[in-house]
Amino acid sequence: MLYFDTSFLVPLILPESTSDKVAHFFRGLPAAELAVSHWTRVEFSSLIAREVRMGGLEAGAATQAAARFEAMLEESFGVLLPSTADFELAKQYLGNFRTGLRAGDALHLAIAKNNRAETVYSLDRILLSAGRALGLPVSIGVAPR
Repeated sequence: MLYFDTSFLVPLILPESTSDKVAHFFRGLPAAELAVSHWTRVEFSSLIAREVRMGGLEAGAATQAAARFEAMLEESFGVLLPSTADFELAKQYLGNFRTGLRAGDALHLAIAKNNRAETVYSLDRILLSAGRALGLPVSIGVAPR
């Protein structure tokens, strides 16, 4: 199973400098192995809401982006439900202060670890650095921005 955090999926929906690279990366992957969590859905919704609040997206465009995101997940990804064990492991990860992890990133890593992800893909440098420090199989997957 290949786990993707929110930062890796956003460029598929909203234009970013890595959008083409990320789209190309996904073309070679087997859909049956792709996974995200329900937390990913919450984070994406938060990002869209923030863009609307900050004036980066109009409400109609945000609604369309959210619908495209949900359709993409339904068509191509397994969606994992975070468990109590995931929250407990995330709490442990956050207790390792040298990693600089934020709560959401710790939860992504815990969900991936507890579901035996082969690789965790992210464009978030802090998550990648923390994952390496914790001995987790993290990867940027594409050339950096």
